[in-house]
Amino acid sequence: MGLRACLLGLLALILSGECNYSPEPDQQRTPPPGWVSLGRADPEEELSLTFALRQQNLERLSELVQAVSDPSSPHYGKYLTLEDVAELVRPSPLTLLTVQKWLLAAGAQNCYSVTTQDFLTCWLTVRQAELLLSGSEFHHYVGRPAKTHVIRSPRPYQLPQALAPHVDFVGGLHRFPPRSFLKQRPGPQVAGGIGLHLGVTPSVIRKRYNLTASDVGSGTSNNSQACAQFLEQYFHDSDLVKFMHLFGGKFAHQASVTRVVGQQGRGRAGIEASLDVQYLMSAGANISTWVYSSPGRHEGQEPFLQWLLLLSNESAPPHVHTVSYGDDEDSLSNAYLQRVNTEFKKAAARGLTLLFASGDSGAGCWSVSGRHQFRPSFPASSPYVTTVGGTCFQNPFLITNEIVDYISGGGFSNVFPRPSYQEEAVAQFLSSSPHLPPSSYFNASGRAYPDVAALSDGYWVVSNSIPIPWVSGTSASTPVFGGLLSLINEHRILSGRPPLGFLNPRLYQQRGAGLFDVTHGCHESCLNEEVEGQGFCSGAGWDPVTGWGTPNFPALLKTLLNP
Repeated sequence: MGLRACLLGLLALILSGECNYSPEPDQQRTPPPGWVSLGRADPEEELSLTFALRQQNLERLSELVQAVSDPSSPHYGKYLTLEDVAELVRPSPLTLLTVQKWLLAAGAQNCYSVTTQDFLTCWLTVRQAELLLSGSEFHHYVGRPAKTHVIRSPRPYQLPQALAPHVDFVGGLHRFPPRSFLKQRPGPQVAGGIGLHLGVTPSVIRKRYNLTASDVGSGTSNNSQACAQFLEQYFHDSDLVKFMHLFGGKFAHQASVTRVVGQQGRGRAGIEASLDVQYLMSAGANISTWVYSSPGRHEGQEPFLQWLLLLSNESAPPHVHTVSYGDDEDSLSNAYLQRVNTEFKKAAARGLTLLFASGDSGAGCWSVSGRHQFRPSFPASSPYVTTVGGTCFQNPFLITNEIVDYISGGGFSNVFPRPSYQEEAVAQFLSSSPHLPPSSYFNASGRAYPDVAALSDGYWVVSNSIPIPWVSGTSASTPVFGGLLSLINEHRILSGRPPLGFLNPRLYQQRGAGLFDVTHGCHESCLNEEVEGQGFCSGAGWDPVTGWGTPNFPALLKTLLNP
């Protein structure tokens, strides 16, 4: 049967509406804490939906990621261009035509794609969307942290059965914006209640991790780094200037962000955005920095998904990306998890280093069929990103050795199997740790995280012109580690080598070389009689609390500079 005849047959099935299926039956639809419904959306109100189209050649994509990321491979560092990736994963002509005809028949005319053609974002009225997606019912919601507005459906959606081979999921219906991994904690106290802790600043970071004043970007290489902001978090250039004046020390740095991708709001600065920008630009000092900013109210249905679309449409993005947000793995549908994981593979094939915060709930905790289990976080649990945990100083008043920050997220995925690159390290931890929780609490065969760590406790940040102390969380450790990797990329690029790309295969092969091993402390978990609030504990080598440890910059540079 020819393509036209096949397409006509499919369209007849689609338009008949006789058979429907649910792409995301397991997607959580209950609003997270802090979000409330404001009632049904007006039928004529416009919203955007993103259709994830079925990709091709995904096994080949996995093979290429392994080849370009493994230092023992002859293809190491020979990254694909965006056009190469598009040629590989582009949906079939039948998929593209089927979905486009279906949307046109529903009146969705204002649609745009990306270079890889595997996402299609369309603007529709609420009435059109509810007719298109059987069962959906759109409501307005308002929630944290600053009265953010979104439109979501509390009811599941269905698609025509004929679209099952062509659409992975539809974005903009159920998932709420990811949460930030940032906390504000009181500073440490001494006898008499007088707080003496001065807090973490760029000079403290640089001293602890052995950076000198000359460990900065050259300003002449084609090197760049980026952080992503969601939940209407914005930064102010004036805050960055004041931060560098107060805490910048005697190292060269850039005075402003090079580029904002997306829409930078005019409202008050957010502490999260301020933290990410200020510590990425002070750790990765004097390196061109981009900020991916989610649009303003009502314009972005799923900001994290929009960030992925931007990466699928940018031919020369920054080499290092840090993201300090995430969700509970169990709150997301399997279709969504698998597809986002594929997006991370696409980034890895292109030589992008993606760093995600491990979370601020330790091992996490939830109840399944009346039994407690640890609760992994995503994207921290993806095997195609580098996940950053958190530490604090052993002596809070001195720049000393580091111990576990009890909030540091870590554990084992319930969705993604353990990747081969970490098989030996994780097996060794499981066989040698004297403090393992009961096996019923975690999936020992899952992807284990974090991979590395950095200081996450007691940072100074400037936001809305005010210096703010005691800002903590893996939201802090992630841009710090990302900035140091950008400095290493600077040396590699200037010496004619490719950027680091997907770091994990190399990181695990080198068994923590160039990192300070963190061997003391445990993180929090379920507060019950079985585990008594304790999750996993750190130890020699890799562990699911601080990974391989925290950076010793000159040693890490030496380890990662060649080949």
